[in-house]
Order: sequence, then structure tokens, then C-alpha cells
Amino acid sequence: MKRKEVTEVFNEAELAQLVSQAEQAFASAVTGDQLRAARIAHLGESSPVSLANRAIATLPKASRKEVGQAIGATRFAITTALSAREPIVAEWDLQARIRDERVDMTLPVTLHPQGALHPVTALIHELGDIFTAMGWEVADGPEAEADWLNFDALNFTPDHPARFLSDTFFLDPPEDKRILRTHTSPVQMRTLLTRDLPVYVVVPGKVYRSDEYDATHLPVFHQLEGLAVDKGLGMADLKGTLDHMARALFGANARTRLRPHFFPFTEPSGEIDLACFVCEGQSVGNPARPCRTCRSEGWIEWGGCGVVNPRVLAAAGIDTEVYSGFAFGMGIDRTVMFKNGAQDMRDFAEGDTRFSRLLVGVAR
Repeated sequence: MKRKEVTEVFNEAELAQLVSQAEQAFASAVTGDQLRAARIAHLGESSPVSLANRAIATLPKASRKEVGQAIGATRFAITTALSAREPIVAEWDLQARIRDERVDMTLPVTLHPQGALHPVTALIHELGDIFTAMGWEVADGPEAEADWLNFDALNFTPDHPARFLSDTFFLDPPEDKRILRTHTSPVQMRTLLTRDLPVYVVVPGKVYRSDEYDATHLPVFHQLEGLAVDKGLGMADLKGTLDHMARALFGANARTRLRPHFFPFTEPSGEIDLACFVCEGQSVGNPARPCRTCRSEGWIEWGGCGVVNPRVLAAAGIDTEVYSGFAFGMGIDRTVMFKNGAQDMRDFAEGDTRFSRLLVGVAR
């Protein structure tokens, strides 16, 4: 900047004009980008006020102080005008972003499910909720189990058919005496051996048996077993528990009945039948109204149960003169079939999410 130009810009009127021009530029800026451009134009390194400030060194020493104060006051006035405008423009920018990024939540959308909760898993969760609401606990244990816990501790004799290769998967090496558990009952024995009494537990989980893979059998399926050991428990407590579970799963009108049976680990023992919730018994003796669910018998075989055999309690070191208990067990896969009308157990192992969504009704 030449001395003449510097002298002109140092004029009081020229400095006031710089302030006025800056204020007008800031006032006309309505976006952050526009305000930044105005700041660079009026306060940047190439702005008139910055050039004038650098040119002070070329003036006579006698006039530098006065001129420096005038230019400093001018820069302060421009900076003040910029500071006053910045929050206004920032708020406008924020409102613009909110407006542009707004999502209309009332617009219809199509959700494409990526998967579905397996119906067996869904029923395990439901059963867990039913029993925890009653104050019971949900227990778990290993699927590769000791032969003693799976059979001997539960009063199975050495020649019981369940211990044959035709029924049970044995693991190598044979001297380890380990098998793939044939029921979840070993977890009940583990519970009795490790927890203080009283005990109220349900045990859902996978079990393994050497069965055919067909519409009604799977070599890997799921069971739910329950065990209660306390003072004074008997068959009436067992029946009340089964009735409550049936009503929670199948509706308020669900009913159960017990038929005499034999199990090594309970005495007395019984089979649990569930009153057909489809035909409600009206198909019995009525060929005009057959029921595929109960085969027109009015009842559906559901599982096994009974009072815990004193030998099982004694194997766990429990005083059978003080404590008694009851146990029950049923297939979860078969319960899903009853509850949802599934016809072929092989569908449970295919991994088709359409089948899972159809039975569970909720895509995950």
C-alpha cells in the first residue's frame, strides 16, 4: 500500500466507511458460509483494515500512535459487529439442519425381517417366565454328561434299556463313562448336590437319543423338566403345578390328568395328559368331527411326572424322613407342535425363518 493510499484510508471518514461496509456485509449473511466469507473479506489478512494496520510502520513515528489507535478502534468495531451476528446465523443454521433432517414418523414403511426367533427358543423363554413368576429358578448343565449322573443317581438299573447303544450316544473314550445326556434330569441331581434346600428349579435344554429322523422324532430335541424338593410336598402339589403351567400355555380352560406309569426316578409315577384344546373332547366317538390333534381321543399325551423316588434323594444325601419332592418333564418341541399346530418335527431343524415367523408370529 502506497503512502498516499495509506493516508487516505487513515482518514476518519474512510475508517467509518470500513466499519459500515463490514456491518452491512455481516447483516446480509444468512448462513454460516456467507458469514465466514464476510469475515475474511473485512477482517482477513487481505482486508483493508489489515493492510492499513501493516502499513502503519511506513508512517512517521510522530503519527503512528494516533493512527494505530484509530485503526485498532476500527477493527474492534468490525469484530464487535461480527460477534453480534454469529449467534444469530448459528441459530438459523441449526434450524435449517433440523428442518432438512426431519423424519416424518407417520409415513408408512415396510420392514424386511432379517431373521426370526426359533419357536422352540420362544417357548423356552415363555416357560422360563411362567416358572420364575412362581418363584422357581431356571437351571442349566452340560450336554456331555457323566454316566452316573444320567443313570445311576436317578435309580436306573445296570440293565435298563435306556443304557443300550440303541438308545444312547456314548462318547469316546469308553473308560471316561460319558454320554450325550438322554434327558435334562442330570441337572436336577447336580442341583440337589450343590444347592441348599428347599429347591424349586426348571431345566430346559437339548437332549440326545438314538431316534429316527422323521415327522415325529428327532435325534436331538428339547425337554423341560421341573424339580421341587421341600418339606411336605406330594402329588397334590404336582397336579396344581401342572394345571397352572397348562393354563398359562394353552388358556384358562386347559386341564390335565394323570395316568399310572413307571419311571425309575419317581414313585409313584404318572403320565401327564392334556385335554385337547382344539376339539375340547367333542371329537370322541364322533366320526363326523374328527380331530387330528388328539386323534379323536380327547386327550394329548404330554409328559411324565411323579413323586421323587427316595433313593434319588438319598443319593444326593437328603434326609428322606424330612424332605420329599415331585418332578415332571415334557418335550418342548412336542409342546410347540401342540400349541402352534406344527405337523412335522423335521421343520424344526431346517432353519427356515418363514416357518419360525409363522409359528412365533414375531420377526426378530
